[in-house]
Amino acid sequence: MSVVVSDTSPLNYLILCGAERILPELFQQVVIPPTVFAELQQPATPMLVKQWATALPGWVVVQVPNHLQLGLNVDRGELEAISLAQEIHAAALLIDDLAGRRAAVQCGLAVVGTLGLIEQAAIRGLIDLPDVMGKLQQTNARLDAKLIQAVLQRHHAQVKKT
Repeated sequence: MSVVVSDTSPLNYLILCGAERILPELFQQVVIPPTVFAELQQPATPMLVKQWATALPGWVVVQVPNHLQLGLNVDRGELEAISLAQEIHAAALLIDDLAGRRAAVQCGLAVVGTLGLIEQAAIRGLIDLPDVMGKLQQTNARLDAKLIQAVLQRHHAQVKKT
């Protein structure tokens, strides 16, 4: 088990899919910076996500980064998340945004997106992957259809082996 830092979108989409419960199964702790915490409570944020954020589970900690990597060309939430992940030596950064992922990798961080989290949870038997993927596709997630198809194909191949 390990500590990870999360950007907004993985939390948002896992909550909307009813799969946020996988996080404490996969990680000891999820740390989020203040801007991510605020983004989870914006007026346009789905009510389910806002409700979750108003009563954070014990495995989520809000932490302010001491220093920001100001040279990165990413939004404030991603900037704080990348900076915090570097600072606390997080095992990974949970992030979907392509520019944010690239910046995180350039900073030497391991990155995992929503699809990777869902796939890992399915491999461990924590979720029904087709069900969660169906729910994910009903959200406004801007995830590459080819990536979704690849995850489903790997899952079906794995199921056939067992």
